[in-house]
Amino acid sequence: MTLMSSQSGLMTADELLHLPRGTWRYELVNGALRRMTPAGHVHGRVAARVAARLGPFVEEHGFGEVYAAETGFLLRRSPDTVRAPDAAFVSADRLASMVLQPEGYFPGPPDFAVEVLSPSDTSRDVEAKVADWLECGCRAVLVLNPPTGTALLHRPGQTCEEFAPGSVVTVSDLLPGWSLDLAAIFR
Repeated sequence: MTLMSSQSGLMTADELLHLPRGTWRYELVNGALRRMTPAGHVHGRVAARVAARLGPFVEEHGFGEVYAAETGFLLRRSPDTVRAPDAAFVSADRLASMVLQPEGYFPGPPDFAVEVLSPSDTSRDVEAKVADWLECGCRAVLVLNPPTGTALLHRPGQTCEEFAPGSVVTVSDLLPGWSLDLAAIFR
């Protein structure tokens, strides 16, 4: 199987979708394949705790859908960009106006993306990922930092909001009534 487009040298989202599953995780950024190391146990535990709090809340209130880590969101075409947050929320309003295919990546960004920093993440990589989410229509991106117990909340056109250890994060415009206690997530 050819992994790269022979004409452009760039990979497409469809080619990425059909890569064999294995040791590595991948994202596609402007047609370039980015290999990512598997997440460590702290990263996985924090991401799972976020999803465990977000999923039941969203379902109970009928706010939309929560997507787990490794779900690909197709942000751009020609060249293609597919990003995968550690947790994501898409509102019921957006879902009602979409026709989702049974296979493939979610067409567009989530409304809310959560990124958990890994030891292998560089600040430049994280900033680029946050910028991609926001430029493509994500309404909020939460970046969690396990070693410091802190968080940053990014929104388009706004100053980044910083949360100290033990703070409680809310995104009431997207998820009224939901909160994320950093002390519980990082315990």
